[in-house]
Amino acid sequence: MSPRPQPAVGRRTVLRGAALGLGMGGLLSACGIPAAKQSAGSCLSTDRSGTEKTLIFSNWPSYMDESEEQVNGRTVLPTLADFEQQSGVKVTYTADVNDNSEFYAKVRDQLGSCQPCGRDIFVLTDWMAARTVGLGWIQQLDHSKIPNVDKNLLAQLKAPRWDPDRDYSVPWQTGLTGIAYNAKYTKEVGSYADLLSRGDLKGKITLLSEMPDTMSFMLRLDGADPGKFDDAAWSKALDRLSGYVASGQIRRFTGNDYVQDLNAGNIVACEAWSGDVLALQADNPDIKFVVPEEGLGLWSDNMLVPNKATHKANAEALMNYYYDPEVAATLAAWVNYICPVEGAREAMEKVDPELVDSPLIFPDRTVLDRTFAFMPLDTAKAKLYETDFNLAIGG
Repeated sequence: MSPRPQPAVGRRTVLRGAALGLGMGGLLSACGIPAAKQSAGSCLSTDRSGTEKTLIFSNWPSYMDESEEQVNGRTVLPTLADFEQQSGVKVTYTADVNDNSEFYAKVRDQLGSCQPCGRDIFVLTDWMAARTVGLGWIQQLDHSKIPNVDKNLLAQLKAPRWDPDRDYSVPWQTGLTGIAYNAKYTKEVGSYADLLSRGDLKGKITLLSEMPDTMSFMLRLDGADPGKFDDAAWSKALDRLSGYVASGQIRRFTGNDYVQDLNAGNIVACEAWSGDVLALQADNPDIKFVVPEEGLGLWSDNMLVPNKATHKANAEALMNYYYDPEVAATLAAWVNYICPVEGAREAMEKVDPELVDSPLIFPDRTVLDRTFAFMPLDTAKAKLYETDFNLAIGG
């Protein structure tokens, strides 16, 4: 497989929660002013998919397969073009989800007041998807129209606590949060305890600026379960993080812009996302990904149909299409994250045989059994914890 050029801005580029760009007032606006709850009964939606073969789809940057071909000045997206041809649905695709909190701020006023947000489907990470589902802003899916999802969704992803029957969400891609290091500049870093205490790493590491990723490991270091914890455990883990910041062990907190520094040796180890590491390894064999002793964070980015979207059946058709194993393998070969579709590994034999044994696209059961997910939070708790976190990291 020939290495693809990697975009400067990738899927998990984070705006530092607005601690840098929005300021603290912007942070509270994006994440915390109490939003109006809705329900299926209070916010009715009408589906016009039968007569309108269109779909507006918002996703993260670099999260769709691309070709070198352009039509009318736009890059061709092969799997999406095939869906359009098969279904007759014209898709308006926009990579405008740059950050979970920023996107929430874009749509909160409309969805909180039962107004259309201008999209039929958008993609959010578990913790933010859970918030929008909890607020009643997302339409319930018709499982009879997504048989491929019901048949092929990985067992480990079928029943998240915030959507136990997958009535509102379908994973687009899934990833792991662990440790990466550059073997040219340091020996193996096998645990977060090492990452945050070894003297030879002081000032040469980064952690992630998405709160659930970093705080999951702070909780683990204190013996708490990131999937179920109380305020006392949160405060203890936050104090731990503050101590590491004060010690100078951590150079900074990043989105996926850590990849350039790790590749160049400006940092030697970091908290990292699996897809980024796989992309780096294509050109730099010194970059290693570690399953830390504390385990791995497991997260998904989820397709959601918001209230007042008028093309729900078209969105369900797209979800069903991307759960065909061969389509899923084609997408996974480009985006480099864990494929959530059972059967895609076998399909990858035809799509790109070099990726069939990639543990970062198709992790085995021993790896998945060591994963954990961050506890879903309601809006008020999320506001409190995100404010705590941004203050702790110096936002």
